[in-house]
Amino acid sequence: MPAPENTVRRSLLIASAVLLSTALTAPVALAAPKPSTSPSATPPAKMSSVGGARLGQPGTQVNLASGVPVLPKDVSARSWIVADAESGEVLAAHNAHWRLAPASTLKMLFADTLLPKWPGTTEHKVEPSDLAGIGSGSSMVGIKEDETYTVHDLWLGVFLQSGNDAVHVLSAMNGGVKNTVAEMNEHAEELQALDTYVVSPDGYDAEEQVSSAYDLTLIARSGLQKKDFREYSSTVTAKFPGETKKNKKGKKVRGSFEIRNTNRLLAGDVDVPVYQGIAGVKNGNTTNAGATFTGVAERDGKVLLVTVMNPEKDESNEVYKETARLFDWGFEAAGKVEPVGELVPPKSAAQAGARPGPSASPGEAPGEAGGAGTGAAGGGSKAVASAAASGGTDGMGVALGITGGVLVLLAGGAFLVNRRWPLPDLVRRRSRP
Repeated sequence: MPAPENTVRRSLLIASAVLLSTALTAPVALAAPKPSTSPSATPPAKMSSVGGARLGQPGTQVNLASGVPVLPKDVSARSWIVADAESGEVLAAHNAHWRLAPASTLKMLFADTLLPKWPGTTEHKVEPSDLAGIGSGSSMVGIKEDETYTVHDLWLGVFLQSGNDAVHVLSAMNGGVKNTVAEMNEHAEELQALDTYVVSPDGYDAEEQVSSAYDLTLIARSGLQKKDFREYSSTVTAKFPGETKKNKKGKKVRGSFEIRNTNRLLAGDVDVPVYQGIAGVKNGNTTNAGATFTGVAERDGKVLLVTVMNPEKDESNEVYKETARLFDWGFEAAGKVEPVGELVPPKSAAQAGARPGPSASPGEAPGEAGGAGTGAAGGGSKAVASAAASGGTDGMGVALGITGGVLVLLAGGAFLVNRRWPLPDLVRRRSRP
């Protein structure tokens, strides 16, 4: 039976993108430029063509036609992208491959690289050297020297509070910052996130550290195939271990304090309502980067990824407001607009053939992420599993089983990834206040 037209089109688009990724962009990625920080800076005339030629062109790329909604006019971000998280189709983009400072959205790559290293129950006593080298003014979760934390605690600190202290402790457990940075750069190359160059694992401003809206979306898509990544990034509040002190009776006790996700579309704020269907992923803000954000949301069975980098409007929470507008457009345009590009698969998928199932994290068998694993918050052995709130966490809810998840090998060595990621049920039910 002949392949559907849209499948053929996507396969050809991916095939060309895979070839172009090696021929055109790899040499450039080895010598990443300095972050573009000037407000008046303009995108390069030529950028990476990974994912399709149009994504390498400056300006807004969208196929407007009859029945396709007009893009929101009040989006001031220097770079943004709207993509279908399951098919990988890029519905619209603006300077998608512009290399800019990423801020803490780079922690998505940190998590995707290191999450498989240890089970959440692994304990670590913090040494003074673990916290060395943290940048001045960094966001911190409040880790104390000589206290013991579980890996589960540390990842909550990374995802909810964007704690650079938690990043440095996990990096120390991983052989140090230098080794962690090397592994992150290696993983970025594997994902074909060739605009990305890591200098500091926490996203703190560093010379030559760059990423792009395209790469951050690609990285988020990879991370979201891990059950614990999905659960951590969708957690709204959690209890974090405090400092051990003596009470009035002289007995040593250790309390806890509440931490709250700094993702405003997930947790809400005075001028930003919780976005219907939001399920993560990560926000950031530094001097060089401005505000950055990558989000994933589900509505009416459609899962979209949106990345927004450095809105020019100097208004409170502008990055979230512009992300919400692009989400609204994407959900309305999905199924109507012809894509302008594609989120490419990892190199190993393109080279090794079909590999069913997402990447496994500790406690998850390959192909069972979100189903039978025991990831960050635990899980059951059925397709519909209860993701129990562990360690006082809130917002994990019930993980729904995977209804699709096969990497399909197509002509020319191209792949399509069609996967229904099990997003937490609480997220699906959450509506705007």
